[in-house]
Amino acid sequence: MTLLSIVIPAYNEGPTIHRILDKVKSVQLIADIKKEIIIVNDCSKDDTEAAIRKYQTENPDIKITYYAHEVNMGKGAALHTGIKNATGDYVIIQDADLEYDPEEYNILLKPMIDGFADVVYGSRFMGGNPHRILFFWHSIGNRWLTTASNMLTNLNLTDMETCYKLFKREIIQGIKLEEKRFGFEPEVTAKISRVPKIRIYEVGISYYGRTYEEGKKIGWKDAFRALYCIIKYNVFNK
Repeated sequence: MTLLSIVIPAYNEGPTIHRILDKVKSVQLIADIKKEIIIVNDCSKDDTEAAIRKYQTENPDIKITYYAHEVNMGKGAALHTGIKNATGDYVIIQDADLEYDPEEYNILLKPMIDGFADVVYGSRFMGGNPHRILFFWHSIGNRWLTTASNMLTNLNLTDMETCYKLFKREIIQGIKLEEKRFGFEPEVTAKISRVPKIRIYEVGISYYGRTYEEGKKIGWKDAFRALYCIIKYNVFNK
């Protein structure tokens, strides 16, 4: 049996986490791949834990493993916990909000199932899928950070900062990850780029972005941290 581990970091997602779990539950994966859901609650201040426990009780037919941090450590730290405990053949990252559509897991899985890829990134900036129009300077920042990362990794990604990253489990678990907050994206990109003979693919995905009023958390401070991490993990920490 082939298994996909879906790692979901959660922080103050109580009102909506059941909606993303419904989407994950309903998606039918290609090649009869099965799912395990790993949720890591990064010390939420709302009713996220109660919402997750309720969902587990009401949906005993799906495999959900739950972990809770006793203190808030950041999205990257939550991903470290989830990745470490994944048991699937493949590992994908899924934000707990509704910006990314689990129905598109199969788009990312196909190059891997077909034997071409070891890592697949889902790009918000390629292909003809729906993309909510929001913040101009955010998109410029994303593209600029991707370009800076590409210059040092010698990759030609279009969206380094994307949430949707799919890995063969042995590859991602074999990388020592350090960044505990939003530096995860440039760090993991730098480190996988140095894996010998790694095969990295990119596919177009949809993006249903949120406004800050709707719960978006990342900001300009995170962009500066990302730039710092691009330099740190490509130049000074090889």
